[in-house]
Amino acid sequence: MKVFWGLGKFLTLLFWVVVVLNLFKPLISPFHLLVNLAGSLLLLTHLLELLLFNGSVKSRAHPWRDRLQILLVGMFHVQQLPAPVTDINEEANHA
Repeated sequence: MKVFWGLGKFLTLLFWVVVVLNLFKPLISPFHLLVNLAGSLLLLTHLLELLLFNGSVKSRAHPWRDRLQILLVGMFHVQQLPAPVTDINEEANHA
């Protein structure tokens, strides 16, 4: 599964390189608009992911590095974050 997440990160970073290169040297006529639109939508999606997962990132050792990685690769980084630890005994005490 780590290979899948690593490949996803690589392809997402490769897409961001295409978007940045498209800003400096636009592609041919219809493609530069489509790449800009796709890049804008992906940036919006990653910003929403950053807002949604901000609470789980706050308790990490390097939260700003995690936020940057979520901004760049989105769910491919979120999926590799460890699951929050819940206290099972606390649930048993309520029973």
